[in-house]
Amino acid sequence: MAPLDVNDTKADHIDDKPMPLIEHLVELRRRLLWSSLAFAIAFGVCCLFSKNIFLFLAQPLADVLRSKGEQPRLIYTALYEAFFTDLKVAFFGAAFVSFPVVATQVWKFVAPGLYRSEKRAFLPFLVATPILFFMGASLAYYFVFPYAWRFFLSFETPGGVGVPQIQLQAKVGEYLALVMKLIMAFGIAFELPVLLSLLARVGIVSSAGLKKYRRYAYVGCFGLAALLTPPDVITMTGLAVPLIILYEISILAARMVEPKQVEV
Repeated sequence: MAPLDVNDTKADHIDDKPMPLIEHLVELRRRLLWSSLAFAIAFGVCCLFSKNIFLFLAQPLADVLRSKGEQPRLIYTALYEAFFTDLKVAFFGAAFVSFPVVATQVWKFVAPGLYRSEKRAFLPFLVATPILFFMGASLAYYFVFPYAWRFFLSFETPGGVGVPQIQLQAKVGEYLALVMKLIMAFGIAFELPVLLSLLARVGIVSSAGLKKYRRYAYVGCFGLAALLTPPDVITMTGLAVPLIILYEISILAARMVEPKQVEV
């Protein structure tokens, strides 16, 4: 990292006092309790609105079915499937709602052991993490889902004389699993600039190195997209193209945060 002058070095200190191990464990316990309480409250609230949350997640499929003149419908074939689907929806929603509180508690536990310069360096990454995750999840929900569901539904056949009818009968459990997988995949993939910028900040990677291996990164983006999404062109491309754009953004971000080379 770039050298600090004497005044900066004196001002750059840890805003904490030495603590014995037992006090660190007590502090960790306190942060875990606050995080667990926030998640439990969010889970309870999401349980009350689990049907509404599921209907929101199923809205893209319902819109595509209506556009085809079909009545939107999801089925379940096991007695307990709908119940456990509601629990999964509540858990999924609680993870989203409670994340800011959990992230804040993690920061409060770690921050006292950091220098002021380190706090200033890492705080923007902490703020950018949920924003980028929400952007990735929104891209999946509002852009990828409508086109992907329309593609999958194109394989339905109305049937006729001597031709059997082929119609989608989506199960609530399988649909929720697919939606959660894609939302998590897009959300985590959008953290690429944060990850590469952090690695550049500590000197593990550089903007020059990211440029040098750009072509391999592009192939890796398509490989990762193929691994995280269903085996269709729409969802794979819908994730791979944003990943490539994010990689280019990561190069610019790495150039801004990487340690400056000191001339001898």
